[in-house]
Amino acid sequence: MDYFYFSASNNDIPLALMTKSEYDEYINSSLEFKASWLLSSNRSVKEGNYYLIPNSEGKLDQVIVIVDTNYSMWSIAALPWKLPTGDYYLSSKLSSELRQKLTLGWGLGAYRYQNYKKKSEECARLLVAEDIDQLTVKASIHATHLVRDLINTPANDMMPEHLVQAAKSLASDFNAEVDEINSEELATNYPMIHAVGRASSHAPRLINLTWGDPNHPLVCIVGKGVCFDSGGLDLKTSSGMRWMKKDMGGAAHALGAAHYIMEKNLPIRLQVSIPAVENAVSGDAYRPGDIITSRLKKTVEIDNTDAEGRLVLADAMADVCAQKPDLLIDFATLTGAARVALGIEIGVFFSQKDKTAHKLYAAAKDVEDDIWRLPLHQAYKYQLKSDVADMVNSASSGYGGAITAALFLQSFVDKECDWIHFDIMAYNMRSRAGRPKGGEAMGLRSVCRFLENRYTDA
Repeated sequence: MDYFYFSASNNDIPLALMTKSEYDEYINSSLEFKASWLLSSNRSVKEGNYYLIPNSEGKLDQVIVIVDTNYSMWSIAALPWKLPTGDYYLSSKLSSELRQKLTLGWGLGAYRYQNYKKKSEECARLLVAEDIDQLTVKASIHATHLVRDLINTPANDMMPEHLVQAAKSLASDFNAEVDEINSEELATNYPMIHAVGRASSHAPRLINLTWGDPNHPLVCIVGKGVCFDSGGLDLKTSSGMRWMKKDMGGAAHALGAAHYIMEKNLPIRLQVSIPAVENAVSGDAYRPGDIITSRLKKTVEIDNTDAEGRLVLADAMADVCAQKPDLLIDFATLTGAARVALGIEIGVFFSQKDKTAHKLYAAAKDVEDDIWRLPLHQAYKYQLKSDVADMVNSASSGYGGAITAALFLQSFVDKECDWIHFDIMAYNMRSRAGRPKGGEAMGLRSVCRFLENRYTDA
């Protein structure tokens, strides 16, 4: 974590956070040359702006940052790559709670994917105070950076076999176990995972990571691991295919959540399940009109081969539901309809239980994570009816697509199961403070705080 340091020195540079009104008061009341310098420079004053203040010798002495009145966690998140390289610190006059969330924002803003660059760049560093919860900050940053790294990795280096290695690498760090179910057993016991992945030269598999005390509540996290989605025989356009390396974003989130849970040593018995496939085109690709018998023996007519994520998730979710988990969460880059409904920067979620949804949303507000609940509107189930099978995989109307996809998954989940389904973009199409363009963890901080509240406050 080269963007942090832990021992103060006399050369450290203070970050002074001011609202607009505080800045105006500083300018009007101070006779220091610093205020005069700012006033004479005729700088615009708006949230997010920062000003480098020299001392009498012309060296950088202070940075003033304009923030909103709520002191968002993103207030200084843009600065690691904007400030001159050096060591900076926050005033101890700020509460430890505020400094903790600002430190987290700095760490998220310090992320830059440089794995394929010839030369790595360095950013400014922030002092990590002793009186904040350093473990929670580090765990949040590690989890988010892992998600971003996995999604940003190009598909030629992130196929099902690479996801296995990512899971094994994570498991080795925390004494977890990983096993994988490969093609022959998939064809027999997980037929929808096999059907979606069989066309690729990169064999499909179901990856299972387990960790924790068997006496603790079982939490199962399922992540959609479509390592590249061509759309199958219902081929995507070139523009639609361009960013489909991110279609394993659900798997990345599942591993990111696992990282947080294990690093914080939460009292959970964890199982992560990742159906890992490439939705490719070949002579063995599954076809529109095919009927596949799922793991639950429900028959599914294929209306569209580009609605593959729900198929692989359904077999994996049916598998973990048989274990009667205390909580089931799935993450998936599932529908464009969710993006139409709420745009690309808000994570959509569904829940079978209002109490769970309310607590998750409260956790999201606490950690400044933008998520919103959509309904599991049962009246739309008619859109999944098939004339020749138990159901179709994709409603032909196109209306309420995020809801009908969630309803499809719900048909493979026990009615009494405490289940949360995330339909996420997993990608930033623009850069914002702390949220650079590229792979992104959406809903992850909400889930981590929710799990911590649920299993450590009991």
